[in-house]
Amino acid sequence: MGDSYSYVGAVVGATYPEMGKALRSVMPKAYILVPGYGAQGGTADGLRPFFNEDGLGAIVNSSRGIIAAYQNEKYAKFGEAGYADAARQAVLDMKDDINSIF
Repeated sequence: MGDSYSYVGAVVGATYPEMGKALRSVMPKAYILVPGYGAQGGTADGLRPFFNEDGLGAIVNSSRGIIAAYQNEKYAKFGEAGYADAARQAVLDMKDDINSIF
């Protein structure tokens, strides 16, 4: 694998941080796709083990938490017609939340 990332990666749900920690230790230069942030219960605190020490190597995914954000009480003020604005705000909040662990 050398100094760059491997062509081989892994997919581990955000609700399994211990598995992420185990895989990161044996695959230090692999990308790990981490679905399940947000609507499925994954949190920023639980994401830390998926990243390398430099804060790279993990790709965090939140589909339902973004697409259906307007249905979440936190974003209800946008209403159904404002689904795009609710999605945008959910992405900004997700970004801030994940950046807070570094």
